Amino acid sequence: MQSTIKFVRNTFYLITIMAMAQLAGVAQARDSSQQQSIADAMSTATAKSYTGVAFYFGDQSHAEAKRFIGTYTSKKTTNAFGKSDYEACQWAFLSAIKSFHQRALREGGDAVVNITSITTGQPFKSTDHFMCRAGNVVAKVYLQGDVVKLD
Repeated sequence: MQSTIKFVRNTFYLITIMAMAQLAGVAQARDSSQQQSIADAMSTATAKSYTGVAFYFGDQSHAEAKRFIGTYTSKKTTNAFGKSDYEACQWAFLSAIKSFHQRALREGGDAVVNITSITTGQPFKSTDHFMCRAGNVVAKVYLQGDVVKLD
């Protein structure tokens, strides 16, 4: 009887250890850098609601600034659990743009120019894409841009 109990207990321990080893592999953090479309994000109803401020990415041409207000960063992280990388990255990007929108209005600006991704620690300047870091739990978009007055 005692040997049967010992066998069951050892089997239970072995199964538990094997299950924990399997879960450890699944639980490891994923953190991938990827490019996402600026046009996709800026064509959403959310982005279109940010009126009164124009956004210029990378080296996009714009009118000459009448007044430079300042260079600002917007670092946004969103819950990525249960979302695709695309959805989570778009959400984080729109949060960063909202932050720029609010900053420009608060500071008296009407545009944010030279918007550059700084998510990976290296500046990524593009008129078509932004960088996002997506993982199992969070997605991050960090942007830098110059708030200006064009009109």
